[in-house]
Amino acid sequence: MSAVMLGSLMQMIDTSIVNVAIPTMQGNLGATLDQITWVSTGYILANVIVLPLTGWLSSLFGRRRYLAGSMLLFTAASFFCGTARSLEVLVLFRIVQGMGGAALMSTAQATMFEIFPPHEIPMTQAVFSMTVMVGPAIGPTLGGWITDNYNWPWIFFINVPIGIVAAFLTLAFMRDSAYARARRSIDFLGIFLLALGLGCLQTMLEKGTRENWFDSPLIIWLAVGAAVGLVAFVLWELRIPHPVVNLRVLRHRGFAAGTVFAMVVGFALYGGIFVLPVFLQSLRHYTAMQSGLVMLPGALASTVAMPIVARLVHRISPRVLSAVGIVGSVIFMFLLTRLTIDSGPEQILWPMILRGAALGFMFLPMTLATLTPLQGNEIAEGTALFNLSRQLAGSVGIAFLSTFLLHRETFHFERLSERLTAYNPGLRLWLQQVAAGLMAGGSPPVVAHQQALGVLAANVQAQAAVLSYDDIFLLMGVVLLAGMSLLLLFEPGSAVHDRMRASAGGE
Repeated sequence: MSAVMLGSLMQMIDTSIVNVAIPTMQGNLGATLDQITWVSTGYILANVIVLPLTGWLSSLFGRRRYLAGSMLLFTAASFFCGTARSLEVLVLFRIVQGMGGAALMSTAQATMFEIFPPHEIPMTQAVFSMTVMVGPAIGPTLGGWITDNYNWPWIFFINVPIGIVAAFLTLAFMRDSAYARARRSIDFLGIFLLALGLGCLQTMLEKGTRENWFDSPLIIWLAVGAAVGLVAFVLWELRIPHPVVNLRVLRHRGFAAGTVFAMVVGFALYGGIFVLPVFLQSLRHYTAMQSGLVMLPGALASTVAMPIVARLVHRISPRVLSAVGIVGSVIFMFLLTRLTIDSGPEQILWPMILRGAALGFMFLPMTLATLTPLQGNEIAEGTALFNLSRQLAGSVGIAFLSTFLLHRETFHFERLSERLTAYNPGLRLWLQQVAAGLMAGGSPPVVAHQQALGVLAANVQAQAAVLSYDDIFLLMGVVLLAGMSLLLLFEPGSAVHDRMRASAGGE
């Protein structure tokens, strides 16, 4: 358990720690903004493409060798990322790192489902789920501290000792899966179609906002490639007897409902992680490290809630516990709709704690209700699809919310500007007072008047931005609330409890 926990925590921290050092990397490597984003995009692309293949790869190479090999690959790539002195080399090893990191979540989670006795599964999954919650929260804080006190290569070098220890523990103590399949012919066409579809989709999501979406020929071609690749992949995988990704696990109603529900949670979870730090850094001028510290109480609340939920899940239906988590998350979103330009940590602390506890109630029951219907080798295959759905939904959420934020900011700026006319006596008085203050500071009258108008425009822009963030939090609350209907498709609590007792190889 220690081995898979170390590997998973290392991978989850790495997904967010690098973003903090991007500006420093850009300056050191002499890259443009569009070029340096491939440091993140390359990792995510490789991770997303390999993630659905982890069940098949685990069966092909053996769970123990595949997981340990992935840890060593991730560790070696981290070392070479730290020693890279050109953008091309850094992006290359980030792609390799993403390939190795794919197994550190899904294979580790499937392993814990299989090796522990049924009555321990909720608690072990609770401990495992803490890495999903804590990793993204401490990543920016840790990354900011390392970048400020050392240099950006050290955000990669810290993975080396952790990865070596995790790989050693995996080789020393882990056993291969009892459900590993015999080696068979490789589905090369399925792998190609999957890489084409997911690669085009993820690149489209990463570049869409900067390219102004479908106004760009590149985005249109990426959309066509994603559609053709994914549709052809699904049709091919359902047709052949030994697919590289077993989509037939979706025949389980509880698993299918949980996978869709994971997409809703991924949209809100990753959307919230993306939106709130942007609000704090762009409007409140926080550093990345300060933003991470604001997010930290929520992660700590999740670590407290998880063990409690792990005990409750034996007696209370996952539907009920997930519903409690959704309600708490919706309340959190609606509380954030009251943020203003002057809101600080004290206005965010308790909503963040509520959010962390709510995610604990939502994430663990969702995982158990989704994965317990699976048996044998379906566990590894289903876990890969489950994690992929959450990650892809997070990418879709970030891309959509980035565009939505820009559109709503333009909308609110125009609406606020309509009320600012020369016939507004309050506005005239305010401009006179600001201009007088500027003239007292030495500005000529004409210049002071222009500066006062500039201050007014900046204030209106800031207020429009705040209203736009309020709209986003409201939207995410509505999406989560609508997602509650999926809980009706989950299996009843008695069925989940029976399956938990009968799972893990029939122990």
